[in-house]
Amino acid sequence: MGSQDAWEPNERMTTGGTTGRRALLGAAVLGATGSVFGLAGTARAAGAGRPAKGGLQSLPVPTIIGHRGASGYRPEHTFGSYELALDLGADIVEAGDLVPTRDGHLVCRHEPEIGGTTDVADHKEFADRRTTKVLDGVSTTGWFTEDFTLAELKTLRAIERIPANRPHNTLYDGRWEIPTFEEVLRWQDEQTRKRGRQVWIYPETKHPTYFRKLGLGLEERVAKLLHKHGKDRKNSPVILQSFEPSSIQRLNKLVDNPLVVLLSAASTRPWDFVEAGDPRTVADLITRTGLREIAGYAQGIGPTLDLVIPKDASGNLTTPTTLVKDAHAVGLILHPYTMRNENPFLPANFRKGTDVDAYGDVFGAFRTYFATGIDGVFTDNADTGVLARADFVNG
Repeated sequence: MGSQDAWEPNERMTTGGTTGRRALLGAAVLGATGSVFGLAGTARAAGAGRPAKGGLQSLPVPTIIGHRGASGYRPEHTFGSYELALDLGADIVEAGDLVPTRDGHLVCRHEPEIGGTTDVADHKEFADRRTTKVLDGVSTTGWFTEDFTLAELKTLRAIERIPANRPHNTLYDGRWEIPTFEEVLRWQDEQTRKRGRQVWIYPETKHPTYFRKLGLGLEERVAKLLHKHGKDRKNSPVILQSFEPSSIQRLNKLVDNPLVVLLSAASTRPWDFVEAGDPRTVADLITRTGLREIAGYAQGIGPTLDLVIPKDASGNLTTPTTLVKDAHAVGLILHPYTMRNENPFLPANFRKGTDVDAYGDVFGAFRTYFATGIDGVFTDNADTGVLARADFVNG
């Protein structure tokens, strides 16, 4: 998930033809449920089956998306994390957040800064690569993928990003290398054959305006690889996402894949809007007018969960907004982010105790969000999500 996800307050706590593709996702929203707005578990139960039709209509509703794989249990954006997400029942794996190398390859990292997700700090030969850059207006110090060749990055190994919350994940530090996007596309085919079912992925273009200024445009590279592997069609098992609407608009001209605009907090502005002098905020994008505009070039939105159900000053959930209804009215699906099991990442009224790595009442939280009618959700814990969906659709 994108850069705005990185600045989400709880993230680092240690206490195609548009009309045709829009119709395709509209059908996916309906699925076998019979109603876009069927909120009762029994009404949506049929959506958890797998209809015979291909494409997005073959996905269960609500869809369980493995956020950076199974990042609740393994260092994120590694094949260990991706494969475990499939083992745990994820319908789609977010493989991965795409950033470029100096020599133009796309690799999977949460951010271009890799000091927190790899062992680069232990490599003395790269000590002089540590630098400070302004990334989407934020001064950031560390090591950046665009300053390394792919061969150099392949000498690094992944580590747990939030060890204070997930000390058990540090057991796997150093086990996996950084995957490339092309390796992910091959892995997707291998896993599809191995598992006897279609494996879906949900890559994201990261900081596309920043990288385009460096001469490392992401969208053309993504499109080239998807075309090479025959995965650039409307029924291809690859959904593309970005926090920058202009990146999705660019992809819309290059590929026919389903496209999703990610949305951070209501008061924020997409960075491409900042660069272009567009004064609109996310609050403007989630109005009926804004959603209609998005529906002209994308098929879904990925809002932060707070846009679906806001929290009060104490961090407790309040009343759902009309976002689900308004998005469905213009044919957009909703895949909000991110459900995590640990206390600091849950609404206050679903926490248990105060330990930062203890689990709260995540099933209660899932049930509350599912009841809004969302079409799926990103989660670090796919197994929990699958069980929560079963409770919901059979309840």
